[in-house]
Amino acid sequence: MGETAAVKPFHEYAQEYVEKHLIPGAIIGVDSDGERMYELELGYRNVAQKLPVTGDTVFGIASMTKSFTSAGVMKLQELGKLSVHDRIVDYLPELKKPGTQVERITLHHLMTHTAGYPPLATHVYARKNSIEQDPSAKDYGLDLLNNPGPHIETYDEMLAFMATDDFEWLGEPGQFYSYSNDSYGLLGVIIGRVSGQPYEEFIEENILKPAGMKNSFFDMRLLEEKEDVTTLYMKAKDGTHVYEAPLWWDAPSMRSVGYLKSTANDILRYLEMYWNGGVVGGTQILSKESVGQMIHPHVEYEPGRCYGYGLRIVPDYFGSTLISHGGGLKGVSSYMCAIIEKKKAGVILTNVSDVDAGGLLMSTMNVTEGRKLDASPSTHQVLEIDAEELRKFVGSFISNEGMNVKVSLNKGKLTIESNEVSRKLKYIGRNFFIDEDEKEGILQFIENRSGEIERIVYGGRHIMKENV
Repeated sequence: MGETAAVKPFHEYAQEYVEKHLIPGAIIGVDSDGERMYELELGYRNVAQKLPVTGDTVFGIASMTKSFTSAGVMKLQELGKLSVHDRIVDYLPELKKPGTQVERITLHHLMTHTAGYPPLATHVYARKNSIEQDPSAKDYGLDLLNNPGPHIETYDEMLAFMATDDFEWLGEPGQFYSYSNDSYGLLGVIIGRVSGQPYEEFIEENILKPAGMKNSFFDMRLLEEKEDVTTLYMKAKDGTHVYEAPLWWDAPSMRSVGYLKSTANDILRYLEMYWNGGVVGGTQILSKESVGQMIHPHVEYEPGRCYGYGLRIVPDYFGSTLISHGGGLKGVSSYMCAIIEKKKAGVILTNVSDVDAGGLLMSTMNVTEGRKLDASPSTHQVLEIDAEELRKFVGSFISNEGMNVKVSLNKGKLTIESNEVSRKLKYIGRNFFIDEDEKEGILQFIENRSGEIERIVYGGRHIMKENV
């Protein structure tokens, strides 16, 4: 896509977007049938030195890593070493509690976030060493500093914590979707035990290297060795500025959750696997059947939006199938997507947390597809609801991952506040709401048997109400 009149306004829109959201550096890339059709570099990988962002600049990708973890499971299934329908306690006997729910959880449940785990503090404790060493952690979006729990450095410590942690299951396996870092932490352990080699090594040998992803890795030491690596930035809590925050966070016991580093060029190569039946650059990485299982809409978590294995699926994206996943971590806001039938893929990588990178990428996809910038494949009919009825939704909801959500009623309108951002909600029926600009997904309130609200589904996670 060249410098046409149609593109120039988008360049300007994107530039204004990164300036408004205080994004120091970002890269957007879109491939069509394996060829680059659009690329936009914005800002810098290091602002002070004015170092440019390139397609080979290494960024964190955070939870985009989960699709690589699922791909690793599929490779082991192809090798006949496990099945996605195996019980997890067959590989993680430390979790066994006869007669309890954990005995009924399968790998499929972990991969689709339907095991029934509530958000636990496991991931907070797994990166606790990094958080304690990083002065910028005070400005991170989640409350990670006021948790007196243990350091979870090893698989054994993680399994012991999850086996004894005092929590209430959300429901039976398969009953509810609730985004679960804990589940993907367990998958990393299973991959290591079944393959007989470290999780990171297995993913590198079976996915990264055969796909030609030369600048993708888990090893923190390579950040020092490679030249084209972004500096990380943190946004001050008052939202007025960003500053250099160079320490990369690590979670050695949960790297399968979100600790792969990669580049725009590498991610676009990787995405070829999904629109090309498991083949990347002529090399068969996974079988067509395995890819089919990964991009199948196994569970619908919002109307029209589903989850496969490590990937979100929109089965009707303007008449095609869209797969995607985002990521957020200290110094990372990332998003990738592919339109399967059109053999098209896109990625955005940035060097600051808590910004809507996915929104900017999907605007890019709209423009490259000839649609309006803000076109959406889904529309919601806003319904009237009496202010008195709205009272039952008011309350505070807190998760062990550090997320605090407050829902209040002001002048007859429901307002949600999280991470010091406040948004007004619109009702779309059956205890479902959207925020006014419809950018942040659907919120759902869940009732107990008495008809009282006991939890909210926010950011895909079930978060329990206080004092219920």
